[in-house]
Amino acid sequence: MSNAVIEKLLQKSRRTDLPNFVPGDTVKVHVRIKEGDKERLQAFEGVVIAISRGPQASFTVRKISFGQGVERIFPMNTRVIDKIDIVRSSRVRRAKLYYLRKLRGKAARLRDAE
Repeated sequence: MSNAVIEKLLQKSRRTDLPNFVPGDTVKVHVRIKEGDKERLQAFEGVVIAISRGPQASFTVRKISFGQGVERIFPMNTRVIDKIDIVRSSRVRRAKLYYLRKLRGKAARLRDAE
């Protein structure tokens, strides 16, 4: 396939209803879960630690669940995501927040954006 055809397909499938968020933001991602023939929404709330750009753009959300760190990678252009709510924004000085993986408790807090 030529580049023009690929770009046209990507343009058609690209989501425009997602809010603009950056690493450091705490987001609540509402994910569609299919159980048997039923479908329900499940929220995954955590800090955005990385965003990858490009045609297969994705973002990584990290949360602490029962004392265990849980990370989930969401593709931007998927139908699994119902909506994304920005809970709060924090001020960070880098694009990838992988250093949060090593921090625990109060040390892992981020400064609120003014």
